[in-house]
Amino acid sequence: MYKFISSSSKSKLIPLLSNSILYKSAYSSNWVSNSRNESSKFFHKPKTGNGSLVLCGQSGFRSYSSESDRETMNYDVVIVGAGPAGLSAAIKLKQVCQQKDVDLSVCVVEKGAEVGAHILSGNVFEPRALDELIPHWKEEEAPIDVPVTSDNFWLLTENRAFSLPSPFDNKGNYVISLSQLVRWLGQKAEELGVEIYPGFAASEILCNEHNEVTGIATNDMGVAKDGSRKENYQRGVALKGRVTLLAEGCRGSLSEKLIKKYNLREKGQGQHQTYALGIKEVWEIDADKHQPGYVLHTLGWPLDQKTYGGSFLYHMKDRQVAVGLVVALDYQNPFLNPYEEYQRFKHHPAIRPLLEGGTVLQYGARSLNEGGFQFSLVEQL
Repeated sequence: MYKFISSSSKSKLIPLLSNSILYKSAYSSNWVSNSRNESSKFFHKPKTGNGSLVLCGQSGFRSYSSESDRETMNYDVVIVGAGPAGLSAAIKLKQVCQQKDVDLSVCVVEKGAEVGAHILSGNVFEPRALDELIPHWKEEEAPIDVPVTSDNFWLLTENRAFSLPSPFDNKGNYVISLSQLVRWLGQKAEELGVEIYPGFAASEILCNEHNEVTGIATNDMGVAKDGSRKENYQRGVALKGRVTLLAEGCRGSLSEKLIKKYNLREKGQGQHQTYALGIKEVWEIDADKHQPGYVLHTLGWPLDQKTYGGSFLYHMKDRQVAVGLVVALDYQNPFLNPYEEYQRFKHHPAIRPLLEGGTVLQYGARSLNEGGFQFSLVEQL
């Protein structure tokens, strides 16, 4: 990974980089200096008006120009979002390139400070897709090592829990940390030559004169709250690609812009979208209460009969338990507070004994897609 501070500082950077290069790993917040090798060389080509920098690396040539007040990096494929979808797409592209003996440059831009930083999920993992993508994932030490041992489904009332036949089939599935899996996928992607840029949010869709998407631009740095530019202001970088893939997750900002720009809702390209809010905590509990691979889903209390939702409780490894509540965002009661309902759920007589004496290690919340085809259908000509 390479980062150049600004157009005005290029002439200062080149001498410093004559014997070493600076790079930032997708898994570290620290800048590291490496000795220069034959696969990464820097050349400075001054030209009238604007300076430019060409980097010749393993993925081919990259040009950095100060034209239009924005530096530009060109790729064959630009992917927004280093989540499971974005990284899987990048890995598959590189795998096909190897099979076809074709070299395509693939870039993934991620708003999180590191890969996996913005990932939050339950997660009971069904591995068939990973079997197809990376068949030998077990031998390659994927962080998937807690198989589901018990699958339970409860109907809760305020003081009781009734066991029901489970509508889920989790046989052969695993209880995992999705953020750990995503970090592992990021490592596999980089091993294949994918360039991952964490810490840079995509803020703008770039289009050409024919109204075709040509890439994205990252957010500007050093902007004050009032919109003025600070002394350390840096213009965002344009990442241009022959193909741009948005893998932002639920209700991504760029996806919403494209939906409005191309009137996808009016064209009937996708179903009406429904959303939910998921709240999750990771607890460390007493060893005598821990059952690795135990999976529980519930419905009913604390939600009323007019509110769609439910809860989950997954026993992970190392005495850790993931506890969460999902509430659909079309609830009718204006006084309903999903966070308060989650606190009530943890005090249920069937749940509280498990958590007593435990410690909260992590917590978070995120929006979830509950329905719709996500406008992924190709327009019929």
